[in-house]
Amino acid sequence: MYLIHHLNRELLEREARGLRRSRRVAESPCTPRQRFSHLGLPGCDPVSFCSNDYLGLANHPALIEALVEGAQRYGAGSGASHLISGHSRAHAEFEDDLAAWMATCIPGAKALGFCTGYMANMALLTALGDANATIFSDDFNHASIIDGARLAKAQVQRYPHRDIVMLEDLLRRAASPIKLIVTDAVFSMDGDLADLPGLLELCERFDAWLVVDDAHGFGVLGPHGQGSLGHFGLCSERLIYMGTLGKAAGVGGAFVAAHPSVIDWLVQTARPYIYTTASPPALAHALRVSLRLVGSEEGDERRASLQRLGRLLRAQLQCLVDANPGLGWVLPASETAIQPLIVGANETALALATALEARGILVPAIRPPTVPVGTSRLRITLSASHTARDVQRLVDGLTHAAREPSEPTP
Repeated sequence: MYLIHHLNRELLEREARGLRRSRRVAESPCTPRQRFSHLGLPGCDPVSFCSNDYLGLANHPALIEALVEGAQRYGAGSGASHLISGHSRAHAEFEDDLAAWMATCIPGAKALGFCTGYMANMALLTALGDANATIFSDDFNHASIIDGARLAKAQVQRYPHRDIVMLEDLLRRAASPIKLIVTDAVFSMDGDLADLPGLLELCERFDAWLVVDDAHGFGVLGPHGQGSLGHFGLCSERLIYMGTLGKAAGVGGAFVAAHPSVIDWLVQTARPYIYTTASPPALAHALRVSLRLVGSEEGDERRASLQRLGRLLRAQLQCLVDANPGLGWVLPASETAIQPLIVGANETALALATALEARGILVPAIRPPTVPVGTSRLRITLSASHTARDVQRLVDGLTHAAREPSEPTP
């Protein structure tokens, strides 16, 4: 039983360092008013700033109706991988919709659906990153990119976060005929944007390809929610785009859009695609409706509401940070729906999250290894379904927590 004793010691050590994690059990749909079984506050309506449901579509009536309709038409499951018999009409039509959606940014693009964004990134990097390639990866990239790069046969060069100068030097010295610059578009823990125009310019100069993980930009940024590529007005065949569909799109899954040859190569060689049962066709059916919602006037209104809430929250949080310099809290410059409040120590982040939870406000405490040591934080994520009153309640809760240590103990 050495294994069990070893694991229990390691778990206790994690707990002592404030790194042990636990799961919440949700009892209601994903909304800012989501209820959790452990949270029992009489007379207190909980408000959640935990999800990535940026446009508030996860519980949208039209998507629920489309999901039901898809299940009635195609059944509950796909039954096989895409290359056997699991590739339904719903999958094919949704991929066509995505290809048309991305055509303004990637001329002639084709699209390929995946069960998750993690699988999409693993597929991309292992299929394209062969022995002839070098992968250039931002230090703050998502775990799925890091793990995909580890499994690839390519050389891997990591460059400091958003350091274009260092990346240029690495590219200049690289001898590999295939060069893949891989980056998050919106960095998930800081909310800042990659310099995609600068990265694409490097690709043009050094005959490289730009792989963009736009998990937190798709549907949120750019004209009609076209994502980070639309936000920057980029258009190039050198772009390989990964977008997720369980965040702003409100359903689940992911896709890659790229030059047709890239997509065909993924179909032929990407193990996370080939050896996985296709996602339920009902999801693809619902996602076709989601894509129309994202690009509609309603989608524009939801994005505008999200931007207003973001400006309100940032202004009030900055006032709180400025009024309490002794706390050492830092509010990074983020113009997206991800608003991190860096507090430093693991224990501080956990204590703040616990204090907010006692007031019916749910905000996750993010700790290493997800973020660097000494930068533990509250990761506040906004949804278009939040209200100004929700934001004020969060700020009031943080204000109370900031003052609590100085209050006399009764």
